[in-house]
Amino acid sequence: MVLILLILVPLLAGIFSMALKGAAKGLALLSSVTTVGVSALISMTAYEGGFIEWGMPWIPQLGASVSLLADGMASMLCLLTGIVMSVIVITNWNKEVENDNRYYGLMLLSQAGITGVFLASDALLFYFFWELALIPVYFLCSRWGGERRIAVTFKFFIYTFVGSLMLLAGLIYLSLQNQGADAFAMDNIIRAGKSLPASEQQWMFWLIFIAFAIKMPIFPFHTWQPDAYEQSPTPVTIILSALMVKMGLFAVLRWLLPVLPEGVAYWSDFVIWLSVIGIVYASLVAIVQVDIKRLIAYSSIAHMGLMSAAAFAGTNIGTHGLAVQMFNHGINIAGMWVIVSMVEQRWGTRNMRELGGMASTAPKMAIALVIISLANIALPLTNGFIGEFMLFNGLFSSASAYSTTFMVIAGLGIILGAVYTLNMIQRTAYGEAVAMKKEGDLTANEYLGLAIIIALIIILGVYPKPLLDLTSGFAMMP
Repeated sequence: MVLILLILVPLLAGIFSMALKGAAKGLALLSSVTTVGVSALISMTAYEGGFIEWGMPWIPQLGASVSLLADGMASMLCLLTGIVMSVIVITNWNKEVENDNRYYGLMLLSQAGITGVFLASDALLFYFFWELALIPVYFLCSRWGGERRIAVTFKFFIYTFVGSLMLLAGLIYLSLQNQGADAFAMDNIIRAGKSLPASEQQWMFWLIFIAFAIKMPIFPFHTWQPDAYEQSPTPVTIILSALMVKMGLFAVLRWLLPVLPEGVAYWSDFVIWLSVIGIVYASLVAIVQVDIKRLIAYSSIAHMGLMSAAAFAGTNIGTHGLAVQMFNHGINIAGMWVIVSMVEQRWGTRNMRELGGMASTAPKMAIALVIISLANIALPLTNGFIGEFMLFNGLFSSASAYSTTFMVIAGLGIILGAVYTLNMIQRTAYGEAVAMKKEGDLTANEYLGLAIIIALIIILGVYPKPLLDLTSGFAMMP
């Protein structure tokens, strides 16, 4: 029963927030902190391979049920969701938002949908939450976004909606292979997928994979992402990049690799090629950006490319590293966006040509920028290092004939990532100081939010064992 709380708490809080003006921000914080506590308790149970299940009938005529499963990876991602939502609310505590009751209400509804995706062990329920997570984000972007928000949000919606329809068609096809009750149950969907002939699995692979590839996103399904990240309000950008992209990676591990093994084996090299091309492409584009938000957006595409490549490498260490890195990347990218929001608020611009001297005008913010940026490029002793090392190890040790080539191309991402990250630090934190439009270093709430991020970066960088143990049960390939 405790699993349903992770969904009900943000769902009910989001509904009440819309009705209660003036209390939305406090309700959002209370809800987010509560989900962190519940997720932590579930993670203790799921530690080192354990899991929790809960279910009840839903639509018996279709063979669908409300079935939830929290293993190590799912509980970790639920914990990440709670932490990120808490940091969003804390760091934006002193910022006014028009119609804040609807704003925070929609964010909480999105959290409920994202959490449901991570917990669902019924394919139709998984699809229900997949869509529930998207709808509030669409309204958040179109209502509180930038000048080009309507066109950008429309493109984002079309991309994801088309992918979702393909996913639904694939899940229905798989359910029709099952006889009797529980046609959409995870075990039965896996059994149905494995029973398909290799030729069917090969075309079914794309029917399901494209929805996940769009959500991650990987090259060439990424074109909606930079504009959507740029035009969305920064808290919504955090939800998109720290949480929603993890839905795609998680879905690959949960609903693609075990369901269509022969289709995955046939197309894995092709997907890895797309992924590593995306790493280099996104990194090169990031180098020439002057808008910090777009730079970080392309950086995220490069990181997703590496994680996608490791997912299809077919190795235990690569899969384990992916589970670990999903958490670490979520923490690091959330921290990057928080810093961007602070820069834009104080200097009134995201253009690096118009920035400089943060180290002298806002030294605490500059320290946070340096630590989080270095974690984002996986500097040793930061949380990003261990996961990225495991990803490269898994990619290099894959059975593919191109494993060495994949490793070399993906390795270029490390060099290019250091180039655009260090350049961004230099142009933003150092050089000639630019006058601030709104004076002041970190406020108390911003200090608290960044302290949470930096503490996780350092603790998990020095001592990653708890996170490694929590996700160890999912390291075994199906």
